[in-house]
Amino acid sequence: MSDKQKNVLMICVDQWPGRLLHCAGHPAVMTPTLDQLAADGIRFARCYSTCPVCIPARRSLMTGLSPASHGDRVYSDRMPMPDVPTLAQTFRNAGYQTFAVGKLHVYPQRNRIGFDDVLLQEEGRYEFGVVDDYQIWLGEQGYTGEEFGHMMGNNSYYTRPWHLPEHTHPTAWATRQMIRQIQRKDPTRPAFFYISYQFPHPPLVPPQAYLDLYAPEDIDAPLSGEDWADDGEILRFLREQADPYTEKDIRLARRAFYAQCTFIDHQIRGLIGTLREHSLLEDTVIVFVGDHGDMLFDHGIVGKRVFYEGSANVPLIFSGAPVAAWRGQVSDRLACLEDVMPTLLDVCGIETPPSVEGRSLLRGEGRRLLYGEVGEGPKAARMATDGRLKLLYYPCGNVLQLFDLARDREEMHNVYAARADEDGVKALLAHLCSHLHGGDLTWLRDGALCGFEAPAYRRSADYALYNQRGLHWPAPGGYSNEGKT
Repeated sequence: MSDKQKNVLMICVDQWPGRLLHCAGHPAVMTPTLDQLAADGIRFARCYSTCPVCIPARRSLMTGLSPASHGDRVYSDRMPMPDVPTLAQTFRNAGYQTFAVGKLHVYPQRNRIGFDDVLLQEEGRYEFGVVDDYQIWLGEQGYTGEEFGHMMGNNSYYTRPWHLPEHTHPTAWATRQMIRQIQRKDPTRPAFFYISYQFPHPPLVPPQAYLDLYAPEDIDAPLSGEDWADDGEILRFLREQADPYTEKDIRLARRAFYAQCTFIDHQIRGLIGTLREHSLLEDTVIVFVGDHGDMLFDHGIVGKRVFYEGSANVPLIFSGAPVAAWRGQVSDRLACLEDVMPTLLDVCGIETPPSVEGRSLLRGEGRRLLYGEVGEGPKAARMATDGRLKLLYYPCGNVLQLFDLARDREEMHNVYAARADEDGVKALLAHLCSHLHGGDLTWLRDGALCGFEAPAYRRSADYALYNQRGLHWPAPGGYSNEGKT
C-alpha cells in the first residue's frame, strides 16, 4: 500500500442534526467519541444536505451530484442510480477492497452501487420483495420477524425501549458486522469501509440503558421562532406532522432521540478499537456524516424536508492521522454532501471522476453560494445560502424567509422584510431564481418570484401511521420482485 493509499472508515447516520453534538455546543446530548474525533480532526460546522430527505441526500453522497443532476428532489424510491461512477466504484477501481454494512436506500435494494459486497439492513421494506441480511440474522437468533415487535413507527415520535436483547438492536448488529469485516481485511490492499446506521431516525427505540443516561428534566425544550407569525399558510402544512404530540410526548421523543445518538457514539468506539488492534488506525481516515437532520419539534416542526438548520445542517467530521494537518479545526467553509466524495478521494490520492460536482474541502477555494431544493407540491422548499445569510423560499403562498446565521444560528428571527434591499440578500435571491428548473419555472413572472396561491388547508392522512410496519413472520405476501402488489 502506497503512502497515498489510506484506508477509509466512513460512518453515515440517518436524520442526525448537525447541532446535536456536545462539541457543537448542544446542552444535553452526550457524544464523547465524536467529540474526540472532532478534536483529532476537522469539523465542518456549515455542511448542508442540498435535499434533506433520505434517498436524494444519499444519492448526492454516493455520486457527488446535486439533486438537479442525479434526478431526485422528492423521494423516488424506485429510481435507479444515475449512470456515473459512485464513491464505492471509484475506490474499487483504484484497487481498494470496498465493503458496506447497513442502509444503502437504493433501488433495486440489492444493488451494491460499486461495493464488493454489502450486508444490508433496510428497515423491513418488504414492498420491494427483499428480505435483508439483518432480518435473516435476527431469525437465526430465534427472533424471526420480530424487528418491529416494539410496534413503534418508522416516522413516528412515540417511544419505548428496545424490546429484545441489546445485541440484537440494528445499531449493535451493524457495528458487529463491520467489526467482522475489518477483521477480515485483505492485508495487501487498502480498504474503504462504509457503515450506514439507520438511526437516530425513528423508530425511537433505544436500549433501556441508554434511555437511563438521560434524566427527563435535563432534556432541553424545542426552539420557538419569535418572528414567524406572519409567514403564511405554509406553516400549517409544515407543522401538521407535529400536531398530535403533547408536551410530554415531545420531551420523551427528544430524550429517546438523544439516547439513540449516544448509543451510536459508543458503538463507534468498537470500530476504532478494532482498527487499532489490527494496526490499521494510523493509516485510516475516519469520516462521520449525516444524510440530513430532524427538526425535533423546533419551531413547531418535526422530521425533515425543510431547510431550517435542524433539518438541513448535518454533521461532517474528518478525523485520523491522514488528516492530522487539520487537527482541532472547526471550519465555517460552506460545504454539502456532494463534497464528501471528492474530499475523500483527494485525501487518498485518487483522481475524482469528471462527473462529480462537489469540491474537495481540504484544498482550493470554497464555494460562495449554495442552492438546495426539496419537494414539488404545496410543501416544496428552496434555499440559497452563503453560510452566513440563508434565504428560504416557499412557492406555496410565495413566502420568503431570511435568517442571519452569523447572529441567529437558531433561526429565531425572520429578517427578510427588513433586509430585502441589501446587496447580499439580492445576490441570494438571484442565485435561487437562477437555479429553478422544470416545473419550478412557473413560479417566476417577468423574472420575479410569484409562486402559487396556497390551497385551502386540509389535514392529510397520518403519514407516520400509514408507514407503520407490522410483525414480519410469516413474511408479508403479495409482493413481486418489482415491489408491486
